[in-house]
Amino acid sequence: MSFFTSEYDCKLDAKGRLALPSKVKAALPEVNGNELVLRRGFEPCLVLYTALEYKKINSRVKSLSEFNDEHRRFQRSFFRGNVDVELDSAGRVNIPKRMMDFAGLEKEVVLVGMGNRVEIWNPDRYEEYLIQDANEYSQMAERLLADD
Repeated sequence: MSFFTSEYDCKLDAKGRLALPSKVKAALPEVNGNELVLRRGFEPCLVLYTALEYKKINSRVKSLSEFNDEHRRFQRSFFRGNVDVELDSAGRVNIPKRMMDFAGLEKEVVLVGMGNRVEIWNPDRYEEYLIQDANEYSQMAERLLADD
């Protein structure tokens, strides 16, 4: 299982290619490690999964009932625009223009390791989605992680 962590300041080239940092590449699985899936995030960012991790999520989403309106609407939004991508020989991922527009990506981007996935953010938008108050962060940790 891949495990991604930390933040990385990166740049997109003029063709929309993103060179993954060496620590991110090192966390990719040896088998099919260059096969990745890129999707729109729930926030205005992109999410990069290994093929194996995406298959786990894909299985859960596609198992929702096609006869339930809410399930269909969720599936439609979840699957739209997801794209299989591969690392090229230089360790870069090509980000389609529509996805760059969705996330507001320009030249500068921030990659954030999120355990089983990597988020790709416009640096200004990323700051808006971080918890700024240390007390709020501490209280949230207690609520979400304290032993019952």
